[in-house]
Amino acid sequence: MPASTRHHRALAVFVHCLGILAAVPALPAAAPEAAAAPRPPAATPRPTASNTPLSPAATPPPAATAGPAVTRPPVAMVARVTEPTPPSAPPAMAPPSRAPASAPPQQVTVAVATESSPAPRYRIQVRNVSNAPLDTTVRQELPPGSSPTAISGGGRSTPAGGSTTEVTWRLRLPARSTTTLGTALAATAPGVPLTAPTCAFTSDGSRPYDCATATWQAAAAPAAEVTQAPPWRRYPVLLAGLAVLLLISAALVWVWRRRRGRRVTAAALSSSGGAGGDRGTIYPRPAAPSPVRRRRTPPVWTLVGAAVVVLAGVVGTAGWTATRQVASIDTQKQPTSGAWMGTGVTGPVGVPLRESAFEFTVYRMACGAPGTAGIATGGSAAPANSRRCQATVGVRNVTGDHQPWHSELQRAYLPGGRWVSTDESATRAANLGRDVFAGPMAAGTRVVLPLVFTVDGRDPPQQLELRSGVFSAGVRVQMP
Repeated sequence: MPASTRHHRALAVFVHCLGILAAVPALPAAAPEAAAAPRPPAATPRPTASNTPLSPAATPPPAATAGPAVTRPPVAMVARVTEPTPPSAPPAMAPPSRAPASAPPQQVTVAVATESSPAPRYRIQVRNVSNAPLDTTVRQELPPGSSPTAISGGGRSTPAGGSTTEVTWRLRLPARSTTTLGTALAATAPGVPLTAPTCAFTSDGSRPYDCATATWQAAAAPAAEVTQAPPWRRYPVLLAGLAVLLLISAALVWVWRRRRGRRVTAAALSSSGGAGGDRGTIYPRPAAPSPVRRRRTPPVWTLVGAAVVVLAGVVGTAGWTATRQVASIDTQKQPTSGAWMGTGVTGPVGVPLRESAFEFTVYRMACGAPGTAGIATGGSAAPANSRRCQATVGVRNVTGDHQPWHSELQRAYLPGGRWVSTDESATRAANLGRDVFAGPMAAGTRVVLPLVFTVDGRDPPQQLELRSGVFSAGVRVQMP
């Protein structure tokens, strides 16, 4: 046998052996204990057990009477055990996310509108959408420094702390009815917006049904028509005119010098023929030495004046541009880092403020007396001088997807820069045991709920910071 044939055959045998070794792990192997002992009869499924119930007469005998069941052929049992079990297929889709938290049905709705009048006037409509009469407490927080002049519906005005005043109505709303209330405030300076948020609470005033807000703004007096300065009094126009004048002057000087040079050359040529009218000879004339002329340069005062004018134009243009840019800077804008999503927004109570995912509206903030915090439900003991401040907040999901939010990201800032997060146990108790942060908010939904903050000291929070996510710029609400 040739050597090449032997080598090919040996290589073929080696490859065939490798294929057999690679296929051995894939073969199903029977368990030795399964081949040695048959499966107990109790594990054998009965086809009629899940379809038709067994009658008392057809009930199988107890396991003690094991006759023919034990003497089954072991071959069938081994075949049953060694039957390969197909692997479980992966799920066709990802497991669904958490369902949005369902808010309780809204029973009372509130709508606030302003009236066109010289003095601030607000019209409040409270509607009971349920099929039963309800007792409710309506509170309207007036702008700081304002005082009511007229209150309809038997409302009363009481100081709410600081410079704010609150108007309160206690109403009995019939089923499927609408009640209209109204307030009028003292006249203020024109052009000053006045926001008055209004909320409808339960009869005890602890849980809000709904809230609304409206901003009244007086018709500003017609501003005097601002006429622009004439063109000759505007700095850019003056600088441009001066530059054009310099260019025209330079061009005129250049043309005059060129024409003057041509005239001098023509006069020299015309006078070179001599007095006797000699037309010249065929022999070249000896070159007469021409006088050395000094090149004329512009006067020094002209150069200095042009340089001064150009420098003044450059400085004036730079100063005017810098003044315009500095005047356009918004000093009230909160600086944000590039890592935040969106831009930070700051506003007063009752004004909707929108961030990347949510639109927050803080309607009111009420704080208890120092030392009244007590022990929260399921929480730990609060300090002796602590108290709870409850903020009524409206949250609207302005995105097209479910959005979660977290209690640790909602903060109340105290004097000195200190801040506290939401008291989860107290907030859950204020929402009748419902955890408002447990699930995401559905797309396009709006809820009005209380958030409770446990603070220490006598000073109430100066600012609330609300945000949807860790990297969201959030909103800041200034407390009155």
